[in-house]
Amino acid sequence: MSQNPGDGQVLYLKEPKIYPREVSGRFDRLRKIAVFVLLGLYYILPWLTWDGRQAVLFDLPARRFYILGLDFWPQDFIYLALLLISAGISLFFFTALAGRLWCGYACPQTVWTEVFIWMERWVEGDRNKQMKLDKAPWSAQKLARKATKQFLWITFALWTGFTFVGFFTPIRELGQSVMTLSLGPWELFWGLFYSLATYGNAGILRSQVCKYMCPYARFQSAMFDRDTLVISYDEARGEPRGGRKKKDDPAELGLGDCVSCTLCVQVCPTGIDIRDGLQYECIACAACIDVCDQVMDKMGYERGLIRYTTENALEGKSSKILRPRIVIYAVLLTAVLAGILISLSNKTPLRAELIRDRNTLYRDVGDGLVENIYKLKLINQDRVAHRYRISIPDYPQIQIQVFPEPVLEPGQVGEFAFTLAAPADLGAGSMKIEVLFEAMDNPEIRRLSESRLLLPTDGAE
Repeated sequence: MSQNPGDGQVLYLKEPKIYPREVSGRFDRLRKIAVFVLLGLYYILPWLTWDGRQAVLFDLPARRFYILGLDFWPQDFIYLALLLISAGISLFFFTALAGRLWCGYACPQTVWTEVFIWMERWVEGDRNKQMKLDKAPWSAQKLARKATKQFLWITFALWTGFTFVGFFTPIRELGQSVMTLSLGPWELFWGLFYSLATYGNAGILRSQVCKYMCPYARFQSAMFDRDTLVISYDEARGEPRGGRKKKDDPAELGLGDCVSCTLCVQVCPTGIDIRDGLQYECIACAACIDVCDQVMDKMGYERGLIRYTTENALEGKSSKILRPRIVIYAVLLTAVLAGILISLSNKTPLRAELIRDRNTLYRDVGDGLVENIYKLKLINQDRVAHRYRISIPDYPQIQIQVFPEPVLEPGQVGEFAFTLAAPADLGAGSMKIEVLFEAMDNPEIRRLSESRLLLPTDGAE
């Protein structure tokens, strides 16, 4: 604590350490499942092989991104944009539906912090033992426990940083570089940076990230309404609170169902008292629900003193889960995801861009033909080289010339001089044409490109 030397006013109060009590229950099981699934995907995916390549690899130097058999290039940036849009809409949807589900079950801060807490409990013991250990003077036993905890934290953080870099550098090559101490400067920097971020956020800062650094806690209230499912304390049922024996009748004592055990506060990872109402520090982990239900079971009371409910329901009013904003979010999310899936299913590893030369309308080349000049750009997004055939199915009489020969290596971008010689009497003025590009060794790789063909306005030169 620091004070103003002039008037003794407190300027800063040190954040007290929170010792979350271990809890079990249905929501705790869901949270553990989420932790194992999400961390399992994170740590296992880089080691998987798909079609002879690393299953997930973001090869930035080559500007190629491999995701479960799909190849993406910088030209596919639209998919990233759509993915971010769908993530934003899903956040709005789930927040309006049931509050901070993301924070409580899927946020990386929550997931990694949970693992760090598990390691801390394994080494130092439960809540009471941790508090006792921190208050005890330094000894060989205390030093050994603290050193063991730090060793596990640092090892896990380094493994996390190594895995992170493994999404951008082939992880098996990266592992060999680590073993031979030959890491490149960028691999070393990002590995250590992400390791430090993991250690600092999940091991040291923990709830402070949620309370002071995360912007989501600040604007979540704008997405809530009176029909949003949030973790709430039933004040009408629980008050007045007070201690009693199991055999006592709370009605005779003039008490509600809350026994003032404070276990809901002890299990909270951010240290709040849910009985004071919903607060921005609440990450919706539902640990207070699990522990309160256990207390209610022991006392022989009905469960749900703390539960997922709506503000209207707490006041005895009707509550609507399906409401216009939920329907709108659901429709938008479904539409965006469906669009992504349909586009990916029809994705062709070939891009073609045909642009007319704006400096020339057309020119007479004799034999009753007029010539249009274009600039052609082809991108081979396949894993093998291809030679391409070019045609105009609707107008086979149009002669096509392209220079040089359209042969592209994997990932190569080629620019070509492209001309079309059409009969002068084919039409008049400007007409739309569709040019077909297809790989000669694989007719399934094909792309139609639309352009304009200029002809004499009277049908003859």
